[in-house]
Amino acid sequence: MSLDTIFEKMHSGQIYDPNDEALLAYQETLIERVNQYNATPATPEGLAKRTAMLKEMLGAVGEGTYIEPPFHANMGGRHVKVGKLFYANFNLTLVDDTYITIGDHVLIAPNVTIATACHPASPALRRYGLQYNLPVTIGNDVWIGAGALIMPGVTIGSGSIIGAGSVVTHDIPENVIAVGNPCRVLREITDEDYVTYNHGVPIPPEMIEKYK
Repeated sequence: MSLDTIFEKMHSGQIYDPNDEALLAYQETLIERVNQYNATPATPEGLAKRTAMLKEMLGAVGEGTYIEPPFHANMGGRHVKVGKLFYANFNLTLVDDTYITIGDHVLIAPNVTIATACHPASPALRRYGLQYNLPVTIGNDVWIGAGALIMPGVTIGSGSIIGAGSVVTHDIPENVIAVGNPCRVLREITDEDYVTYNHGVPIPPEMIEKYK
């Protein structure tokens, strides 16, 4: 089977065999680039090299994007699109067998996994590693807490917060705080959140004015 045919299946939700020799060989080259990124030192030269490498590895990269090593990507980030000023802390894992689309100003804490790959319930098919993929979409201004798992097919609305350790199995609307396993909406983000932080501590007015 040609790579083009396999990619068509990967991005259409069809079941397919990820153990195709041509796909595995191609995937190995993509993962090697991620390994090189992770091995790049945090010197001024190394940081500049990381920026250049991200633009080569990912499907699309906005200005000011940074991913803290180590990070891992099933397809080397080829199917990942991120907006501007995206930041991910240590140990981001992207199971990017199909598209992961992330908006602007998104913050991701350590040890977060975003997965698109699924396996069928049939043990007979799972025995051979067959899979299908569902895309993940994350809007603008989202904060994902440490250790969260974003599961295949999920959309997270702009402005929302996903609590640490949450397992997101269904879509999350815009401008809410959602937590838990499975992740559920705790409350909406309100006007009060624009003038206070940390359970009601006032934000200095000059900071509100500067960063509005």
